[in-house]
Amino acid sequence: MFSMESLQDLLSRIGWCSSNAGSPSISDRAMLIRESNIRDAARLVEELSRQAKIINLGQGLPEYPAPQVLKDAAKAAIDADFNQYSNTWGYLALRQAIARKLAQYNGIVANPDTEITVTCGVSEGLNATLLATVNPGDEVIIVEPFYENYHANVIMAGGTPRYVRLHEPDWTFDERELKGAFNRHTRAILINTPHNPTGRVMTCHELQLIGSLCQKWGVLAVCDEMYEYMVYDGHQHISLASLPGMEDRTVTLSGLSKTFSVTGWRLGYLAAPEPLSKAIRHVHDYLTLAAPSPLQQAAVVALDLPADFYKGMSTKYQGLRDKLMTVVSDAGFTLRKPEGTYYLFTDCSHMGLNNDRQCWEYLLRQFGLATVAGYCFYRPGTTTQRIRFCCAKYPETIDAAAERLKELKVRITGGAPVRLS
Repeated sequence: MFSMESLQDLLSRIGWCSSNAGSPSISDRAMLIRESNIRDAARLVEELSRQAKIINLGQGLPEYPAPQVLKDAAKAAIDADFNQYSNTWGYLALRQAIARKLAQYNGIVANPDTEITVTCGVSEGLNATLLATVNPGDEVIIVEPFYENYHANVIMAGGTPRYVRLHEPDWTFDERELKGAFNRHTRAILINTPHNPTGRVMTCHELQLIGSLCQKWGVLAVCDEMYEYMVYDGHQHISLASLPGMEDRTVTLSGLSKTFSVTGWRLGYLAAPEPLSKAIRHVHDYLTLAAPSPLQQAAVVALDLPADFYKGMSTKYQGLRDKLMTVVSDAGFTLRKPEGTYYLFTDCSHMGLNNDRQCWEYLLRQFGLATVAGYCFYRPGTTTQRIRFCCAKYPETIDAAAERLKELKVRITGGAPVRLS
């Protein structure tokens, strides 16, 4: 579908293979941060889309539109002149709505005046949290695989990543390995549940173990709960901050991007005990100042939507998960059934290529199918055989992907060579 030369040229133009090694103007911190595979791939897909039709099951963008009531609320807020800076921590009405939501759904009691901060997405909230709490040389435990931003977040804060693996086939951590990661240098642990990319929903037992270790070692738990409403098959999302003893040592982060199909709004929030919130707010103030004012007003409407909205969204995504699972399984990819999120984290070794980056390029170049190469969810230098698919797509998009994956299956089972050139 695309020549190898054109693909390599595009990869070069978006900086995929660029290096600033040896430049005196680049900080050591920046040199340690690898380029985002997800965003680079998204830019590449955008360029290739000008040449041919791309089926995009890559970046975590819901194909479904935002609820009309949210769009109407945002437009009304603009017309009502909510166009200047808000309170740096976010409009009080929004912080109060977040507090209600946290109490009702998460079992977290947070004071909207002193313990809740509206951020420019969860990414900014996580950066502000680590910058406010981590000193150079402090160790931060990252559960691996992990959302690729986490490594960069820790590096930018001057921390040292320490990894604890989730092991297949169930994507669970070994308790001995987890306990061994905690020491007197440990400052924080990053928790993501429901988990991107594997789809695991952490159990109460797992969270209790993490909580007990945090209390033993005086460690801060930083919990990314972005996919909290996308939980399936009777599984339950539990917030670590709701467990006894964790109220005063947990920062809970979430946002509107995925739940309400507004990834471009960049609205997140965090809840933390007052001493931590005060420090995080100092950093947030100088990092981004404030989140977009009219969109904050619309967010109040979003967070006050009835429970039926969340139930309907979860039911829809569970059906799409099942549909895409059938498609990728029929094409030879293997995976564990996700308990949450809207991703499938699959094994692509049946394709016979050296690694998942080659698999990703092959799917894109030969079949016009965009995915995410799994290596970006692991520490730098790791070689894997993983492809992540996003199932937050229209059924007809998944059907179109199925046709292309059928061609892949025919090629593999027919003995045709699977190679990049």
